[in-house]
Amino acid sequence: MREIDTTMTPEQYAAAEQDSRIRILRRSLDLRGGAKYHVKMLCFEPGETVTPIDYSSPYRDCHDTTPVVIVGAGPAGLFAALKALELGLKPVIVERGKTVEDRKKDIALLGRERKLDEDSNWCFGEGGAGTYSDGKLYTRSTKRGDTSEVIKKLIEHGADPKIAIDAHAHIGTDRLSPVIANIRNTIISHGGEFHFGCRVSDFIIHNDKVCGVVCLAGSRFEGSAVLLATGHSARDIYELFASKGWPLEAKPFALGVRVEHPQSLIDSIQYHSRKPSPLLPPASYSLTAQTSGHGVFSFCMCPGGVIVPAATAHGQQVVNGMSNSKRNSPFANSGIAVTVGLDDARQFSDAGPLALLRFQQSVESAMFSLGNDDLAAPAQRLTDFCDGRLSSSLNRSNYLGPTLSAPLHDLLPPFVVQCLQEGFRLFDRKMRGFLTDQASILAVESRTSSPVRVPRSDDGQHILLRGLYPCGEGAGYAGGIVSSAVDGINAMSKIYNNIKLRSL
Repeated sequence: MREIDTTMTPEQYAAAEQDSRIRILRRSLDLRGGAKYHVKMLCFEPGETVTPIDYSSPYRDCHDTTPVVIVGAGPAGLFAALKALELGLKPVIVERGKTVEDRKKDIALLGRERKLDEDSNWCFGEGGAGTYSDGKLYTRSTKRGDTSEVIKKLIEHGADPKIAIDAHAHIGTDRLSPVIANIRNTIISHGGEFHFGCRVSDFIIHNDKVCGVVCLAGSRFEGSAVLLATGHSARDIYELFASKGWPLEAKPFALGVRVEHPQSLIDSIQYHSRKPSPLLPPASYSLTAQTSGHGVFSFCMCPGGVIVPAATAHGQQVVNGMSNSKRNSPFANSGIAVTVGLDDARQFSDAGPLALLRFQQSVESAMFSLGNDDLAAPAQRLTDFCDGRLSSSLNRSNYLGPTLSAPLHDLLPPFVVQCLQEGFRLFDRKMRGFLTDQASILAVESRTSSPVRVPRSDDGQHILLRGLYPCGEGAGYAGGIVSSAVDGINAMSKIYNNIKLRSL
């Protein structure tokens, strides 16, 4: 058996995949000097056996063990629950939305009839926002822990094992939904509980310690600790903290637009060929720039994807991107966002730690007022936006709803407009052809991350509310499926350690 590190053409890689004497360990695309795969692999000698990898985890029966309440069934909550089963704790998951199967019905209704369920939509429900965002599994943040545990558990529950070798792995929305359902089945079969349709409205506090939650409909759930993993769009949780005077912090976030190009154009730019090999995947990009004191960057790039209406309440206009496993839509889309800090939201300074949330809400409301209840996305050709003129006609779009021509260069916050215009011109220098009238922008891409942080101590607990463990995107400590899942795992480990310390 020998390990090889090499580059291959797409055709050579396809042949290596079919060779039973080879195990691929890692692959990434190298676009320098023509698109090639950079591959690390194990080659087995004649007579040696390619043994299958065991992805199973040591879950314990937790029907009668110590309960821990988990608020939210997104990546942080679900992976915290799986960790609880390994540690011998009983996860009791309280989720405001519906199961992933029922959630699909509400999303379909939203597309057909523009009827928004504020607890079951593209952001809320089992699996969280990540269920409908392509299922990207790469993260820039690895300092929180080992991401391989997350990948292993996804494969264990039905994800393609190739996600363990891809440098920029993704599952695809169509395949992620059954994976989420399988995780639920594992949790229930080992003694965990799910309570859907339960929106948390308050916490139960005994002896200065959070030990449970109260839901809007009146149901109550108690345990040895409460893990808060509500996601970045659960604004009612931030409002609850503010109304009680519990510590919160404003957290810089990013806001911008969703940019949509023909996928064939992105392919030709990135692969330096008018007709790239059909064995190559739909091309993606990652772009950053510094403009006028702000960062501008691509976010949640979806090759072969669609744009979705991602509002979570009436009176909001929000867009996001997603794609299925084959990424076979004729369009590519990506969020292009501008960093926003407290200095950019001075008009909302009276809101204290909610100042950036109020800024975010104000832009979403302004975009909604253009299309009203039809969830129409304000749109503009990219070149028209950069030149400051209204588009007389719009490109065809893969947005799951209507679009309307709008002068976004006049309607978005001025500093966001200036930074985006400068950023797009800089991006065109890096990717010749990026700035084209074939591209469109749709507004507003505002749910890039939480504009609020729920502060916690080194032991994982809230700095004031002992027994409450904020984690994931909603608490301001993660961004995306993998980093949120890792944060949830770490939070559950801290709960376990603190329970052990109390029992000594």
